[in-house]
Amino acid sequence: MSNFKKHHKLHSKLLISITLCITLTLLVSTTVYYFYYIRVEKEQAFEANHSSLALRSREVINMTSIAQSLAFQMYRSSTLSKLLYYPKPNVYDETAAMSELNNYLNSMPYIESIYVYNPKSDTFYIASSRGQNGLFSKKELADTDIIRVLDHYQDYKPFTPIPRTYPLLSASDSVAGADQASTDITAYTYLCYDAINSNEAMNSAVIVNVSATWMNKEMATNPTSGGTAYILDDQGRLLSGATLADESLNEKEQLWLHTRVKKQETGYFVEDFHGKRSLISYTSQDGLGWQYISVTPYESVIKMASVIRNAMLLIAVVIALAGFVASWLLSRMLYTPIGQIVVHMNSLESEKRNSMYTIRQNILRNIIRGVHLLPAGEEPERLRELGITFQFDKDYRLVLLRIDEYARWQSERGPDLLPYKFAMMNIASEICGQTYQVEAVDIDEDSVLLMLNILDPAEHTDTVLLETLLRQIREACLEYLKLSISLTYSAIASQSERLHLLYRQVQEASMHRFFQGHGCIIDAQNTIEAHAQNAYVYASEKEKKLLDTLLSGHTEDAHGMFKDLLMHMEKYSFSVVQVAISRLMMSVNHAIQHMSERNGFAPESIPELPSAYQLETAQELIEQYQLVFDHVRSSLLEKRNTKQERLVRQINERIEQAYADPDFCLNQIAEELDMSPIYVSRLYKQQTMSTIVDVIQQLRIRKACELLEQTDWSVADVAEQTGFASSSYFHRMFKRSLGVTPTDFRRSKANAQ
Repeated sequence: MSNFKKHHKLHSKLLISITLCITLTLLVSTTVYYFYYIRVEKEQAFEANHSSLALRSREVINMTSIAQSLAFQMYRSSTLSKLLYYPKPNVYDETAAMSELNNYLNSMPYIESIYVYNPKSDTFYIASSRGQNGLFSKKELADTDIIRVLDHYQDYKPFTPIPRTYPLLSASDSVAGADQASTDITAYTYLCYDAINSNEAMNSAVIVNVSATWMNKEMATNPTSGGTAYILDDQGRLLSGATLADESLNEKEQLWLHTRVKKQETGYFVEDFHGKRSLISYTSQDGLGWQYISVTPYESVIKMASVIRNAMLLIAVVIALAGFVASWLLSRMLYTPIGQIVVHMNSLESEKRNSMYTIRQNILRNIIRGVHLLPAGEEPERLRELGITFQFDKDYRLVLLRIDEYARWQSERGPDLLPYKFAMMNIASEICGQTYQVEAVDIDEDSVLLMLNILDPAEHTDTVLLETLLRQIREACLEYLKLSISLTYSAIASQSERLHLLYRQVQEASMHRFFQGHGCIIDAQNTIEAHAQNAYVYASEKEKKLLDTLLSGHTEDAHGMFKDLLMHMEKYSFSVVQVAISRLMMSVNHAIQHMSERNGFAPESIPELPSAYQLETAQELIEQYQLVFDHVRSSLLEKRNTKQERLVRQINERIEQAYADPDFCLNQIAEELDMSPIYVSRLYKQQTMSTIVDVIQQLRIRKACELLEQTDWSVADVAEQTGFASSSYFHRMFKRSLGVTPTDFRRSKANAQ
């Protein structure tokens, strides 16, 4: 009874200690995971917010480019220029100009309205999708905020969007309009103006109002994290992403906005916002000087981590309670002396030491490799004692099973690979056991050898049954072990002294897996006999052609030649093929190294060149060299593109220098570069999307505009100074490019001043 109590206390303490350790480990791991998940979830929320904000930034910048192009196009329009510069345009000009404005508005659904302002007539010409349309004076204008913007236009950067809100209709409109006057329009306003004069007074202005509703599709609330977006514009205002209204901030919020967000690189932090703990994500300044901010409630960020923490704590409590109860119950039963367990373990260890399996495998390996020879027609007594029943003096054949992709399996499985080989031996013995007397031997690291005693005389002339069984072995290993194997079978022999010769033949034939691929079944006798009839002569001429093609930069053709040259070796003995493959790879590797040194490739950028001994199949070798050839091709292409960019820059510099020469043309440029005019023209257009002739013409027109505006030279003198052969040709080209004659252009500029 005292012995029972003794063991009862021992096991009770043991189980309680284990339970406490498990519970404590769970609590510690829960704490660690909780803080880790919080960090991960903050990173995920930041990445989601940052992606949304960056998308919005790109949209605003793209819209800025569109608005800028539209404004420039309107300034170049001869119809709209009359509204911009004429003090009193006639009704027909106004009608045509308003029609053109409405065409712009209808073709661009994201534009809320377009204003054309003429300070000389103090008139706004408005085309709008809703609200005021037509001609309005400042007093009649509902959008009074735009007057403030125009009066202080120097405060705004050119073509930087101005987020603002303005009323749909003025209060003085009709009753129906007054009912709608409470509706405000939120828009991003783009201001384009002409203020080229001595007092910097505005001569004209084009205002494009882009709908904030259209641009805020991705802005207001991030559906992934529940964050609310804000804009910190170039004026230092924090605006709501949805309404563009100024956001009111307390002193603490103003402080972190100016010290931790404004003009800082992209990042995030946790801080109070409007009285609620929040995750503040922000971007760095974009090209407009704007920053985008997302505010996500911190509770929603860590919601999942809190759920996991509570669940783990509950599990820890349940485990602790269950462990204490189990300790009390099991301690009453587990009182068997530890000594009995030790005795049983010693017995198992003794049985393991006395096992004959290892000895039997070693003896069979020595016999197969020819280290130990058996007397012909005699079965030694020791073999029977070890349980080896294979009859060496009867008809037999060998089957070699090789594990495919052995290096990968060895790195992934390590010591666990040995049970897989035992499983292979069991599967093969089970499938072949009903037809043959089987002995399975673990012969090499990646190989298992089957020794099959022939029971059916038909085997001497027909291998259909054998190959069917080998396919079953292959499919079973693939299905149950997820292991691909290649199989090689020998001819039939009946002398024990031929065993090791037959093994060498099978081993040599199995090397042709290199050409036939993983999962192949190889007839060793046919393979060896076929190869013995072919005397191999190394294809030196093909190798030279391959290297010349590779060095000339035609990597795709070189890869095809490499593949053909490699696969041509399939019909020869593999011992000879190995030497040929090594020579071929060494030559190709030297050629690649030479190309790298000649073209100045960085040594670390060259992929590691493969070795034939590291790869099991020709296809793997071909694919590895495909990667190397592709890298060489991309490196050559990158270097070629750099050379072309340098050539385009050289052409542009030459155009800038010689545009005033009437005889300057494409042929002269090509002659100076010692190149074909057709090649120079095609290359320049591919790189710049413009022809050289057009670029020369545009530069001459631009220079002529400067001289017409800044000097009092005659039109003929301007034409001569800018490279035009005659004043009539200059007159025709100028009008075709700008829509006005040189004289009219000079007069319009003089009137504007």
